[in-house]
Amino acid sequence: MSTVEKPPVIPAQPSDSDPDGTPEPFSTWTGKARRMALKILPPEKLLPESQPSYVASWIYVFGMGAIASLAIIIASGLVLSLNGPMWWHLSSLGHFVNSVHLWSVEFFFLFMVVHLWGKFWMASWRGGRVLTWITGVFAFAVSIGAAFTGYLLQTNFESQWISFEAKDALNASGIGAWFNVADFGQMFMWHIVLLPLGVAAIVAFHVLLVRMHGVVSPIDAADTDAQLATHTEGSDR
Repeated sequence: MSTVEKPPVIPAQPSDSDPDGTPEPFSTWTGKARRMALKILPPEKLLPESQPSYVASWIYVFGMGAIASLAIIIASGLVLSLNGPMWWHLSSLGHFVNSVHLWSVEFFFLFMVVHLWGKFWMASWRGGRVLTWITGVFAFAVSIGAAFTGYLLQTNFESQWISFEAKDALNASGIGAWFNVADFGQMFMWHIVLLPLGVAAIVAFHVLLVRMHGVVSPIDAADTDAQLATHTEGSDR
């Protein structure tokens, strides 16, 4: 006589809400963190399928252009750091990768400056976006330090002149004792580890803030269909 085995009983997993829609309290920090993350940045905001019509304007392209340039900077910089100065000076391929790294930095700053000025004249801090604006400015400031240390690593007469001119200024300010721009090893680690991590972290936080609050609308966009739709949705809440 055959017996039928009963399927194992799987304990019910705690859900974010009860059947009636009321939030279910969590006793663990992971559950509380998940609920807070979903409340602040739900999936439809993190990965939206559509954007307002005014995003088709060219002024909204330069921020994404800066992020794309930053990705090329990091990729080409990793290749350069693995092979060293002799490779990018003596090898044709190394010289090409070094040029790609340089020009991606040039485009990065071009796109970032246009993006910052464009958002400044659009008053992009409107609608609770002050922190978004501040993180963008900080990303620009830290990027200047990253670019400066990159110029010091070229190991040519230009980088030597820049380093010793900067050393005089830093010594006069009192920070040259621990930030020695003539020390190649120290500047190399600042350039490939500390400053890139800082730029990447600030940019990632900046993008998350943009997802949380949405892209800022033009000041004169109140008469567009997309803006009217946004106002209608906000009034229903």
